[in-house]
Amino acid sequence: MSNNPFPRMHVSLYVKNIEQTVKFYNAFFGQEPSKVKPFYAKYTLESPSLIISFVENPERVQANFGHLGFQLETKAEVEERMAAMKVHNLVSLEEMGTACCYAVQDKFWATDPDGVHWEVYYFHADSEFNDPHYSNTEAAACCMPQAETKAAKVVVQLTEINVLTPADTSRCKPGGGCC
Repeated sequence: MSNNPFPRMHVSLYVKNIEQTVKFYNAFFGQEPSKVKPFYAKYTLESPSLIISFVENPERVQANFGHLGFQLETKAEVEERMAAMKVHNLVSLEEMGTACCYAVQDKFWATDPDGVHWEVYYFHADSEFNDPHYSNTEAAACCMPQAETKAAKVVVQLTEINVLTPADTSRCKPGGGCC
């Protein structure tokens, strides 16, 4: 067996409308699909090594499966990618300096036409503090963006989260709109 037993990851997602999906992912990935057929599109990414295909089948689209994401090497890369995504109006939420999944991260989210959430982030460091928003026992609250209508409020409150410590979480309660 080689040193890299899984040299490329493959993901296949069902979508409601292949044309809307291709338009979104052309902008999100910054490239055209490597294959397009009726009701089907496939992108082959070199870095990260990923094959992702989309099959138009509205009856099989499932909500709340979780999310997908890309970890970038620097905070500057996150800012550059976010600026590029904003040109296409794809950024659904910005979270800079957030404590999510017990890690301090700078990130943004994009949501495709079928509601699939993509997290693009830079990992600063592990953390013993997890923002209470992400500690909610509901599966949808773990590392998932809030509704777009709350995005502006979330971004403003992130500076408050940066100063909280595990012993001082009284100001930020689950479901309270904090991050």
